[in-house]
Amino acid sequence: MTSTNASAHPRQPLTRERVLQTAARIADDGGLGSLTMRSLATELSVQPMSLYHHVANKEDILDGLIDLVFDEVQVPSETPGGWRAAMEARAHGMRTALSRHPWAVGLMETRTKPGAANLRHHDATLGVLRRAGFSLDAAGHAYALLDSYIYGFALQEAGLPVGVPDADPQIVNAMARAIPADELPYLAEMAMDRAMQPNYSFGAEFGVGLRIILDGLTGLVTQQTVPDC
Repeated sequence: MTSTNASAHPRQPLTRERVLQTAARIADDGGLGSLTMRSLATELSVQPMSLYHHVANKEDILDGLIDLVFDEVQVPSETPGGWRAAMEARAHGMRTALSRHPWAVGLMETRTKPGAANLRHHDATLGVLRRAGFSLDAAGHAYALLDSYIYGFALQEAGLPVGVPDADPQIVNAMARAIPADELPYLAEMAMDRAMQPNYSFGAEFGVGLRIILDGLTGLVTQQTVPDC
């Protein structure tokens, strides 16, 4: 009886899920610019034309990738802490997902053919807000504000050279010491006495800002609740 590498390690069948997971890995490693039909086919060890049995085109891949990101975030639901706890958990979950996939930040709300996870996430978020007593307009305001903050923070965090775990201390020191304290006293103070301190973490700012936003959104809640449909 003979054995070959092919029979010992049969090729994994090509599926849409496998194509999208591989595309996400390529984007995670090298950004969206590194993701092409050719690079995807090479990574999967198939011919480029084989991909079109599972994805229609690059836009279809992007739709699927964003759906993968939404699927990594727990769908918001009522918790003992009410709408506020649900929105706080959603915000932290979304930020965590975006830290794994920084290429996704600018695409999260751009898809014209959103997938099931994308739609389910949006509907659940709005449902929590509406059942908590937010009017239709107030729920829209809350959702827009929260997402602007989450996405904006994730975008800034991804490109920030200071206050992040992988920041180069030499670059950070050079930037801080290049600020002339006599001309820019407040900026120099912030850099030297805060951002340069060993325990400083820009990521810690996320929770602070989120609490301020949630405090403000409390004023939008009405006394009238919306019954379950």
